Amino acid sequence: MPRDLTYPKERGNTVHRLDQRAKYDLHTIHSIMNSTPVLHVSFNVTDPAQGPFPAILPMIGQMGSFSHPSADLGDTLDCYLHGYVSSRVMKIAREDQAEGLPVTVAATHCDGLVLSLTPFSHSYNYRSAVLFGYASPVDDEEEKLWAMRLITESVVKGRWEHSRTPPESAELSSTTILRVRIASGSGKIRDGEPHDDKKDLDNPEVTSRVWTGVIPMWETLGDPVASHSNRVEGIPDHIQSFIGGANDKARAYAQKAARDD
Repeated sequence: MPRDLTYPKERGNTVHRLDQRAKYDLHTIHSIMNSTPVLHVSFNVTDPAQGPFPAILPMIGQMGSFSHPSADLGDTLDCYLHGYVSSRVMKIAREDQAEGLPVTVAATHCDGLVLSLTPFSHSYNYRSAVLFGYASPVDDEEEKLWAMRLITESVVKGRWEHSRTPPESAELSSTTILRVRIASGSGKIRDGEPHDDKKDLDNPEVTSRVWTGVIPMWETLGDPVASHSNRVEGIPDHIQSFIGGANDKARAYAQKAARDD
């Protein structure tokens, strides 16, 4: 059973608008993070010559615990991010060795298009999560390999064992793993039907001509396309199994979210 640990509500992570949709439990927030293919990581740029704007990067990452590999998603976890050694975020994080580079990590799923009687009330069914923490490069080789496997397995489960491993020294030296020590976080989830005003629901002229409801929306993995250099006959079982399971899970969640309230 998931544990009931929560991120404490503080000034920076508290949801104010539609706060009934807010989630602070670690299991929900970490689940959203780990099921989102691309995370968006934002940070402040330290070099004034690069302009006044904060930076935001799409990155691959996963929640996990190197010291407790069997930890549940409801446990206290770090966020591991994968990137190239010379990328800007990696360089800045290496410069800030004291506490780590302050970063914000965001993840979002869109689960449905919510069509209401009026444009104002249209919405999405969604799951979103934001984490705040301090990013530092992982220098320990054992932890780095563990994190690389963790992230690879999030792409396609079983892929680490079904590819050429372990990585060569040149591959390891060109890759940096950032460990984000989480300080706080929150999530927000919307599901269910449209929410229309009573005056519109009681207006037969409107209700008789405007269709309302939810169009479920989910990410679908297509049929694999072999590369020109591929020499393996057929599609390996671990790939077929992953595709089927991921598609079924995403479809089921979106369809259920369209009916829940």
